[in-house]
Amino acid sequence: MVQRNIDDSMLHDLLETGDARFKDELRSWVAKALPGRNDNLICAAVILEDALVVKTVMHHFEWQG
Repeated sequence: MVQRNIDDSMLHDLLETGDARFKDELRSWVAKALPGRNDNLICAAVILEDALVVKTVMHHFEWQG
């Protein structure tokens, strides 16, 4: 996250208020345009287990289809 200039508060905001799209019953992406950033959407690839597991965080993200 440091390389992408995303701090813990941004990640929390993304996970709480972002747009979620599910790949299947366990895997999804959560994306949001954050104020002050001009690199499209910030996106977290997540897995729903006993806890929410953030696999990776991306920037310059665009929804497909």
